[in-house]
Amino acid sequence: MESHLETQNRDVLQKSFEEMISTLPKENCWGYSEDQYQYQGFWFTPRFLRGALSAQQQFQAQPTDIILCSSPRTGTAWLKSLTFATITRTSYNDSTTPLLSKMPHDVVPFMEFDHAQFSTNRHLGIPLLATHLPYSFLPRSIIDSGCKLIYICRDPKDTFVSFLYGPYWDHVLGYWKASLERPDKLMFLKYEDLVEDTVLYLKKTAEFMGVPENIVKMCSFDNLSGLEVNKTGRHRETENSIFFRNGKVGDWKNYLTTKMAQRLDQRTMQKLSGSGLSL
Repeated sequence: MESHLETQNRDVLQKSFEEMISTLPKENCWGYSEDQYQYQGFWFTPRFLRGALSAQQQFQAQPTDIILCSSPRTGTAWLKSLTFATITRTSYNDSTTPLLSKMPHDVVPFMEFDHAQFSTNRHLGIPLLATHLPYSFLPRSIIDSGCKLIYICRDPKDTFVSFLYGPYWDHVLGYWKASLERPDKLMFLKYEDLVEDTVLYLKKTAEFMGVPENIVKMCSFDNLSGLEVNKTGRHRETENSIFFRNGKVGDWKNYLTTKMAQRLDQRTMQKLSGSGLSL
C-alpha cells in the first residue's frame, strides 16, 4: 500500500509529466484514437510517454534483472513466453504454467506501465521485465547495474503491416550498436531467425540468461496463439488476439504492393547503411 506521501509525490511527478508533454509537437496519424507526441526524436502516445518518464525517474535495476526489449509488433509476446517458461522451468510444467491462463504481458510486466509490479515478480524469483523504450531512453540504473538485455527486431515490412511507429530504424540501431559494444550484456535477436530455428536460438537465449533448457513445444507460436486466453479478453484496452496477430514471416506480401515494399527496403538500407546490420 502506498503511503500518503508516496501518493502525493507520485501525483506531483505525473502533473509535471503532463505539463511537459503538453509543450511537445504532436500529430494524429494511422487513425489512432490519441495524438502522438514527439520527444527526443521518437513518437509516443501520452500514456506511453508518461510511463517512460516515470520509469526513468523511479526504476532501480538489479544486476540479476533480465530486460526484454523491443519495438511493438516484433515478437514481444512470443519472446516473453519463451523466456518466462525457461526461467520458471523448475516451478511449473506444461500443465501448470501460468501461460495457459494468463497473457504473456501479464506474467512479464512492462517497465513503462507496470514497473511497480516488478518487485513482486522479483520476490517470486522471476527477474524478467519488458520494455518498448528505445535504448537511449532506458533508465540509467539499467546500464549501471550491468543487468542483461535481450532485444528482438523484425523485418520492417512485417512490422509495418502489424503496427509500425517510430522511427523504427533508430530504435533497432540503438540496440544493435549497444550489442556490439556490450555483447555479454545485450543479446540481439531477429524474429526471422527465431522462427527459422527456434531450438537453436532458444538454447542461445537460455544460455545467455544462464538457465539452459528446452521449452520449444509448449511455447511454439501456433500453440500460444491457439490458447483461449490469447484469443479472447483484453489486456488493458487492447484485445488479446492482436498480440498474436499472425506471426508469419513475409506476411507483408498480403498487404503491401511491390512498390510499397521497395520503398520500405530502400529506406531500411539507407537507415542501416554502415552499421553492419541487415533486416
